[in-house]
Amino acid sequence: MQLHPRFFGRNLRENIVSKLMKDVEGTCSGRHGFVVAITGIENIGKGLIRDGTGFVTFPVKYQCVVFRPFKGEILEAVVTMVNKMGFFAEAGPVQIFVSNHLIPDDMEFQTGDMPNYTTSDGSVKIQKDSEVRLKIIGTRVDATEIFCIGTIKDDFLGVINDPANA
Repeated sequence: MQLHPRFFGRNLRENIVSKLMKDVEGTCSGRHGFVVAITGIENIGKGLIRDGTGFVTFPVKYQCVVFRPFKGEILEAVVTMVNKMGFFAEAGPVQIFVSNHLIPDDMEFQTGDMPNYTTSDGSVKIQKDSEVRLKIIGTRVDATEIFCIGTIKDDFLGVINDPANA
């Protein structure tokens, strides 16, 4: 944790903690996942002055809640975009793509002002803002992002809340 000398003084610990929360919460590390919240500070080490800048680097050991989706996990997500290739959904900070090959065969893509996937009898519709339960079948971890591929072609998966029927 790097800190400018103007933050030194009797509130040094509070300044380090607030800068840590501001800089780390909401970020994504490919190794650990999305940092949701810092729950505790275990240790703040001795500061090391950086030559030429005056900044001081403090080693900080902390505990936090992370969200890291894994293969086989069942998530509830909100559909953000629908096209003929499939649909994109978001579960918190994670974006998930569900290909049309991973959507049940009885659902057809419908074009129009609100593109959607609809069953032949019209009873189930996947469109923007629909809530779906899906299963993660693959993840790709980047240095700062996690991308997922999902399916709704399984038992108990699919639409759980349709905004059109609300």
